[in-house]
Amino acid sequence: MEIGIDSFAAMFSGNNSKIINDADALGQLLDRIEQADQAGLDIFGIGEHHRKGFLDSAPTLILAAAAARTKRIRLTSAVTVLSAADPVRIFQNFATLDLISRGRAEMVVGRGSFIEAFPLFGYNLNDYDELFAEKLDLLLKIRNDEFVTWKGKFRPALKNQPVYPRPLQPSIPIWLGVGGTPESFIRAGTLGLPLMVAIIGGETHRFRPLVDLYREAGKEAGYLPEQLKVGMHSLGYVATTTQQALDDFYPGYAEAMTKVGKERGWPPMTRGRFEAQVGPEGALLVGSPEEVAEKILRHSEALGGITRLTFQMDTAEVPHAKLMQSIELIGTRLRPLVRARQEV
Repeated sequence: MEIGIDSFAAMFSGNNSKIINDADALGQLLDRIEQADQAGLDIFGIGEHHRKGFLDSAPTLILAAAAARTKRIRLTSAVTVLSAADPVRIFQNFATLDLISRGRAEMVVGRGSFIEAFPLFGYNLNDYDELFAEKLDLLLKIRNDEFVTWKGKFRPALKNQPVYPRPLQPSIPIWLGVGGTPESFIRAGTLGLPLMVAIIGGETHRFRPLVDLYREAGKEAGYLPEQLKVGMHSLGYVATTTQQALDDFYPGYAEAMTKVGKERGWPPMTRGRFEAQVGPEGALLVGSPEEVAEKILRHSEALGGITRLTFQMDTAEVPHAKLMQSIELIGTRLRPLVRARQEV
């Protein structure tokens, strides 16, 4: 199983009154990506948002800067908001990243959990799914063919048009990022794309029927089981002890979830609800390396096997120094534990 980190470039204050400036925040993020590379993690992803409180509106620029400071770790989006972007430019950006990183680029594409990109780039939210389906079709065609002939509803047609540059990898991996919509799981399976499931709350095993839909759709489309990879993105944080992890993570997590909850009609986050999510069946991966490693393996079993797990830590605004320590623990203690258990 690959283990990695996802970031929304959202850590600014570290749960204290000293708010750092945006340049320093991005500098710290690049330090964390370099730390992940040195600690032996497999993947680092940068999200995409277009709202106050996030610095990830141009994720490929961040990933390109990270490529110059890393040697081995794979670099991906988490996720690219494909519905509100031009697939030609997305491919060109990631192909360039692939050249800079010497073949380490990937992308996770999705519709995004926030909607601010639609009016910002002049798209109608009523076209939410249709936009995504059409643009995914074009992106996959560009990945497969140097010269592209294509026609759609929302973008001018292409007639035997070459798209450059081409990446170093024969085919840049494109994962489909999904939440809880059955149609999205079926689409990923039908296309044979690897699946990245965002599970940020609730009980992980409840996603199993959706993952089964993905695998069934892929099988019906003629793909082999080993081609139908499943990854899981979860909020999490690792410290030396579970109590330390809980105390470090809870304040910022509660603040962030309460803020988002006001937009989406959720009740305020409480310590009791938080600790229930940290429990054996809950989605949060917060605790000691040993405890979280065991929980990851339980999650994998509950979903019928996963090939990638990514932690999302920085929305809880844990201070940078503690995030650096957590990345070190994930790479040097948690990842070997997961690997060893899988080999038994």
